[in-house]
Amino acid sequence: MFHTKNNLAGLALIVFLTSAVAFAAGDGFATNNADAAKPAQKKPAKKRAKTPPKADTATTPAATQPTATASPQNIASTTTPSDTAAASSVAAATTPKVEAKKIIPTAKADEDDSAEAIKLRSGPGDPIAGKDKSELCQGCHGEEGVSAEPTAPKLAGQYGPYISKQLRNFQEGIRTHQIMSDIAKTINDDDLNDISAYFASRKKMKGNGSDNKVGQELFLRGDMSRMMVACVNCHGANGKGKTPTNAVFPVIGGQHKEYLRIQLINFRAGDRSNSPGGVMNIITQRLTDAELEALADYVAGL
Repeated sequence: MFHTKNNLAGLALIVFLTSAVAFAAGDGFATNNADAAKPAQKKPAKKRAKTPPKADTATTPAATQPTATASPQNIASTTTPSDTAAASSVAAATTPKVEAKKIIPTAKADEDDSAEAIKLRSGPGDPIAGKDKSELCQGCHGEEGVSAEPTAPKLAGQYGPYISKQLRNFQEGIRTHQIMSDIAKTINDDDLNDISAYFASRKKMKGNGSDNKVGQELFLRGDMSRMMVACVNCHGANGKGKTPTNAVFPVIGGQHKEYLRIQLINFRAGDRSNSPGGVMNIITQRLTDAELEALADYVAGL
């Protein structure tokens, strides 16, 4: 029995020493089978704050560089000659061009029968086609627009748009004449413009001169005491018209005296009333018979 106790004591001592060695090696004691089966878990390591790498100015992409504030100096220093040329081209392409109008002094324009002047006063019609179409008209107004009958107006050098307007007035009954009212109704717009252009392309009518001082005073100065405007303001120097862009006021210098006298009488009586704003009706009502005669005489001589 003593030996048995000694054997048990020795065995216990061996187990104790074995456990102590295992514990010292870090294995610890297994508390249960599940815990023993689990692998040992490592504690997470503490995160260290990352230090951003130093910027390498030589390799940093342009997109990450700070944007400089634009200034006139910066723009000027970075603009190349090609940029300037391109900007100039764009400006030239987008800027509307303003063409200066050619201004012809009235003193020259009223006697001008140059190709350019003729084209301007002819209007939209074709003067070449208008020559043939105007054969019927030439019977009264002459082949060159200079009528032999003093009661039939000269049309030579008259503004084409003015002639067209008068024919349309005859068509509409705004102006009446025993012959012209019927003839005008037979002419369509295209033919009307061509006929007007033909007579407008002829050399401007011209008078034989006149020394009528009363008529001259009225034409050049009018009479503001009677609120009568001078004729030159609308009909131009020498009565040859102002400009083709103001064709509502006709060429009257060199017109037949008898035709002028009849028209002045018709305006004064109200038998004719197709002037702009009725200006001719107003002015003629302030003329005496003698003044009316003097004015017709002077203008016909221009």
